[in-house]
Amino acid sequence: MFLMIFLLCGCTGNKTENASFITITGEEAMKRMEEESDYLILDVRTKEEYEEGHIKDAINIPNEVIEQEAESVLKDKGQTIYVYCRSGRRSKQSCETLCALGYTHVIDFGGIIDWKGEIVK
Repeated sequence: MFLMIFLLCGCTGNKTENASFITITGEEAMKRMEEESDYLILDVRTKEEYEEGHIKDAINIPNEVIEQEAESVLKDKGQTIYVYCRSGRRSKQSCETLCALGYTHVIDFGGIIDWKGEIVK
């Protein structure tokens, strides 16, 4: 029951509240991406890390500048946004920032180091 309510609520807009976004595994993210169509994949690593290899179709906004650049790139605050970094720390920070900016369907799936899908350069 709690999980269902949590999933329906999305982001609360409170940057310090951990329940403002959901966290799933890379495997679950991959499954959802296969079933859904209107979503974005957001890589919050540095530009250099992104260029070394990233998940296919991911856009790059580094965690260090996400607060300043998100709204100019991520226009639809209601769109599902899957967020990842290298290991999961920066993706969590970015999800908190996105929720504070008013994004309502943010999903953290941790790090590319655990990703089992395609990586492109």
